[in-house]
Amino acid sequence: MSFERQIYLLSPRELSAETIAVAFAKTSRSPESFREIAAELTDEQSARFHEKWVVGYGHASVAEHAVLHIAIENVSRLAVECIESNRLASYTEKSTRYQKWDPEAFLLPPELDGHPLQERYVRVCRLLFETYQRSLEPVKRVIAAAMPRRENESEEAHDRRIRSRYVDVCRFLLPGAALANLGMTANARVLEGAIRKMLSHPLQEVRQIGAEVKRVALNEAPTLVKYADAQPYLMETATELEQVQAALVLPERENGDWCRLIAYDPEGELKVLAAALYRFGQMGYDQALMSVRTASEEQRRQLAHLILGRLGEHDVPLRELEHTSYTFDLLLDQGAYAEFKRHRMMTQTPQRPSTRLGYLLPRLMVEAGLETEYRTAMEAAAECYETLAAWNPHVAGYIVPNGFHRRVLFTMNLREAFAFCRLRAASNAHFSIRRVAQRVAAEIRRVHPLLGGFLRLPEEPWEWLESEYFVE
Repeated sequence: MSFERQIYLLSPRELSAETIAVAFAKTSRSPESFREIAAELTDEQSARFHEKWVVGYGHASVAEHAVLHIAIENVSRLAVECIESNRLASYTEKSTRYQKWDPEAFLLPPELDGHPLQERYVRVCRLLFETYQRSLEPVKRVIAAAMPRRENESEEAHDRRIRSRYVDVCRFLLPGAALANLGMTANARVLEGAIRKMLSHPLQEVRQIGAEVKRVALNEAPTLVKYADAQPYLMETATELEQVQAALVLPERENGDWCRLIAYDPEGELKVLAAALYRFGQMGYDQALMSVRTASEEQRRQLAHLILGRLGEHDVPLRELEHTSYTFDLLLDQGAYAEFKRHRMMTQTPQRPSTRLGYLLPRLMVEAGLETEYRTAMEAAAECYETLAAWNPHVAGYIVPNGFHRRVLFTMNLREAFAFCRLRAASNAHFSIRRVAQRVAAEIRRVHPLLGGFLRLPEEPWEWLESEYFVE
């Protein structure tokens, strides 16, 4: 047997996803190379292996070696939320920043097909999309006046350069019904959970997508996803919790701040510093924490600088930053939430989309002379939402435009905070999510200035972003 190092691919062009998974699984008890193991396997043998070990004995980690790439087209952005809610999958979706939406590109929910409310729903969707279309050129003219064509720059090149800036503003009008495409890459274990979640969803569209994803996945991983079915636990728990919250008597007033840090560890910074010492030393954690507690402020600053001072633009902070976390109650616009939800290394608890929390008015809409049209469309959506919500609050989410506020409770560790704030506060990010990232960073710096001070972000504070881009 040769002991020369070898690194190679087991190609999905030559082997099925399930056979690759078995080849990797068998190495735990077989001295043969992966090529030799794979050469001995047939799809039928692989299926029997998975039936016995993954399904029968619950060795689900084996299924993580079977990876599928699924193309999903013309689904609502409301459905995208469920599809993209799986932490350990990868997604790329149609951007509302760099593409313009066709005025017919919206979903008629199956629940509304032939329903008395169908006509009103379609009428309001058309109003939102028509207002979106009419606003593109006026907002573009305002942007173009501030960012004129460069010498020898073609009109097409100029449009490419400024497109995201005017589309960024107009996207506030797009409803949850707007159709999108996305690519999903996931292993079979994750995909099984994703299918179960979709099949248990209250929206018929999402259940249909779940059934289609399962059908497609069965061609590549017939054993690993065939038992993915709707889960009564998810459906019944959601239904009963909705009934409980509907009966609650709430206080008349609440804190009106749109971003509130509601929980953090006052000793979080000390615990991160102690964890770093623990990693590179031989002492117990109690000893490391005590040494940090008794250190001088200068010694702590030096230690913090050792951990984060060398951090470059593309560097990832040490994992020890994960030893402290922050919980926020956040109110942000639906468009910003569509970007926020992609940060799945945090724990997010979003509420359903609603028009009851008000909407944002972009300043450029006013400067382009579109305030009345914008408000008319948004108010029409709000009225339609109430009518739909009285019948089915889940279906009502389709009519909610990006500009309306939405609540999300989230918890993230300091390491993820560095990733989120650096990416979403960047100057090329959408101004709405930039405001959120800057505010989150400001709250972290307030309670943990030693480590939060290493969050290197653009100079614009969240207050400036708010006044620059929005009208109260």
